[in-house]
Amino acid sequence: MCRHLGYIGPTRSVREVITAGEFSLLRQSWDPRDMRGGGTVNADGFGAAWWGPTISRYRSAMPVWSDPALPEMLSKVRSHAILAAVRSATVGMPVERSACAPFVSGHWAFSHNGRIVGWPESVAEAARTLPVVDLLGLEAPTDSAFLWLAVRHALRDNSPEVALMQVTAQIDALAPGSRLNLLLGDGRQLWATTWDHALSTLVDDDRAVVSSEPYDRNHQWKEIPDGHIVTARPGHLIVTPM
Repeated sequence: MCRHLGYIGPTRSVREVITAGEFSLLRQSWDPRDMRGGGTVNADGFGAAWWGPTISRYRSAMPVWSDPALPEMLSKVRSHAILAAVRSATVGMPVERSACAPFVSGHWAFSHNGRIVGWPESVAEAARTLPVVDLLGLEAPTDSAFLWLAVRHALRDNSPEVALMQVTAQIDALAPGSRLNLLLGDGRQLWATTWDHALSTLVDDDRAVVSSEPYDRNHQWKEIPDGHIVTARPGHLIVTPM
């Protein structure tokens, strides 16, 4: 079911963000605490996106703990805004680099924690509302890549909050029981949904963190109830029912 994390705050290396805390995203790749029946490890690849003058990204089909890029290259890459994910591939979906989050376009980065029930047949109606050329260019034949296309399409005419809520509602109506924790960032702010999966936030005046699981025992972590959307940046947290 994957694990993901968004960070905005003081400049840190990508490695620092992935390895931060006793229950870091790195540890969650082999020892997650709240997968909710969606697998036991997240060893089917990982990725990270970070913002500077432009958005950059690294992805790998290797488990995060075995990829030398983490201690080498990603320890030297520093940013004030980072979005990272470790992947547990749904049975039948490919284990390859192109299937790993984050997915990026323009100044946006996106991750999906969950699965679409009955993929791909269940969302054929939703696919008919999307541009054919974009569907033909889908980055990977996975539910997460499809969700990213749907979110991108919705962002053309809507705010991030509305786009995420529209896509979540549409997919849930077509594929009830789907797990649709979506995470979106633009380098200044984070947006995330909780839909049948776990999410927590850690927000103070200096930083905003949105994470599938708390990565340490800080008492300021806030567990987000199911069926809500989060908007977060340093010093600012809004949690709204969907």
